[in-house]
Amino acid sequence: MHYTLRQLEVFLAAAHTENITRAAEQLSMSQSAASSALKDLEQQFSIQLFDRIGKRLQINELGRALRPQAEALLDQAQALEQGFRRHDQVGELKIGATLTIGNYLAVDIMAEFISRHPAAKVALNVANTAAISQQVLNFDLDVGLIEGELHHPDLEVTKWREDELQIFCSPSHPLATKKNLSNTDLLSAQWILREPGSGTRQAFDRALHDLLPDLNIRLELQHTEAIKRAVETGLGIGCLSKVSLQSALETKRLVALDAKSRDFKRFFYFILHRQKYRSEGILRWLELCRNS
Repeated sequence: MHYTLRQLEVFLAAAHTENITRAAEQLSMSQSAASSALKDLEQQFSIQLFDRIGKRLQINELGRALRPQAEALLDQAQALEQGFRRHDQVGELKIGATLTIGNYLAVDIMAEFISRHPAAKVALNVANTAAISQQVLNFDLDVGLIEGELHHPDLEVTKWREDELQIFCSPSHPLATKKNLSNTDLLSAQWILREPGSGTRQAFDRALHDLLPDLNIRLELQHTEAIKRAVETGLGIGCLSKVSLQSALETKRLVALDAKSRDFKRFFYFILHRQKYRSEGILRWLELCRNS
């Protein structure tokens, strides 16, 4: 074999950091050693994996093509090492979740996972669907839990659980006593919504697709709690996952509104890179999510 696992580690760290010095720091090695490892890997096969732009390393087409295989090989090597030590050991797990899932579901699942596997190191990153999917594509995350529908040839997208959006307002809002919102009501209201690129906004836009050009969107916010607070103060009406509204509706701080002619159902999804090695930790995380 004409390459080493260490060379692959340097290649992947450089692809992630786009800088050999930061790659070396990430791997706890000297800059010169990291630079030599990458140079030797390229020279052994007469290839170039990066375009050099000053001190920045920008992965090129060949590097991008080989990156998934290198990631999978290193994942399997780490799993093999764990297997030598203890066959069922769960190591480090990097989970990404969109805001609704991250704030209202994933933390409880993570707590249960850690209670079952005390030695596991679990990191949770919360962002919108676009950001989480990109991080899964870059192998920065092992698994993504997302709200939005997604199609990408390198991603495996699997339905997880059903969800539904809910329109809501403050108890003092003029629409609070309406039994069913008409199109006129929907068009006359001022809306406080999630930002474009989020799964919640994607589902909302699909449900009200015929009215979108004429909707009065007053604010677009990235956080569900900020939207709930803005609606609570009377700035407008909102539309979020029922999961995120349960407590506020039960305490009557917010009021649920119906628009019976609109379909607000959607799904939550798992996303993984198709070439990502399914480690013991990933398999157990997915199993726990399905059973939660």
